Amino acid sequence: MSVKIRLQRHGKKGKPFYWVVAADARSKRDGRYLEKIGTYNPNTNPATVELNLDSAVKWLHNGAQPTDTARAILSYKGALLKHHLDGGVRKGALTQEQADAKLTAWLEAKAGKVDAKKDGLSKAKADAKATALKAEKEVNAKRIADAAAAQAEAVAAEQAAEATEEVAEVEAEEAPAAEENNETTEA
Repeated sequence: MSVKIRLQRHGKKGKPFYWVVAADARSKRDGRYLEKIGTYNPNTNPATVELNLDSAVKWLHNGAQPTDTARAILSYKGALLKHHLDGGVRKGALTQEQADAKLTAWLEAKAGKVDAKKDGLSKAKADAKATALKAEKEVNAKRIADAAAAQAEAVAAEQAAEATEEVAEVEAEEAPAAEENNETTEA
């Protein structure tokens, strides 16, 4: 029986969530498995991977072959490195303490990279939010200025209309008086 380390799809449509499992190569994708090794959630940024490192290395020692995506996940979490270092310990090239020190240093460096990416993403998100807020404030200020200008134009037009009406009333009052003067001089 050949064993594969592969992904089992769970989650709803459009929101995949995977289990990393050790399963018989002949079983269905989402069928029977021998052991659940971890989980993989590609919906988050960066992707969330939880893996039982010792169990994954045990299956690798027993000859389980990971699929391409599972290999990438195992490499990301350091299972393949631990498997490689354990091979060096078995051959006598390294001591167990040296192998553990190398693995710990690699895991810390990897955690630093992941934290840096998370910080970069949160900073980019905050910058985008600040830029959007600034743009929104500019639009609101322009809208308020346009409204004030429109209101000032309306007031000016109203005052001009009132002034025109007053001039028209004054001219209307002067015109009949001038006509009366013309009538009196003609008679």
